[in-house]
Amino acid sequence: MTRSAWKGPFFVPFPPAKPGEAIRTMARACTILPTHVGRKFEVHNGKDYIPVFVTEQMVGHKLGEFAWTRKAFSYKKKDKAGRGKR
Repeated sequence: MTRSAWKGPFFVPFPPAKPGEAIRTMARACTILPTHVGRKFEVHNGKDYIPVFVTEQMVGHKLGEFAWTRKAFSYKKKDKAGRGKR
């Protein structure tokens, strides 16, 4: 479900940042506006701050979409060489 059109996009006013400096934020629900293009953000994923560089294709999406909160899971293969040494 999308946000009502009459409400407008949800965004948090960020403090002015120096050129080349990343803005640290915990506002994962903040909508990326066209004025954010070319800026660097550090978005909190619950544990760390993940660097996100905003491009034109990201406009309209949320900051949290680009900072994953979960690690990719993969099964570890067991070493068969260690079994026969007893």
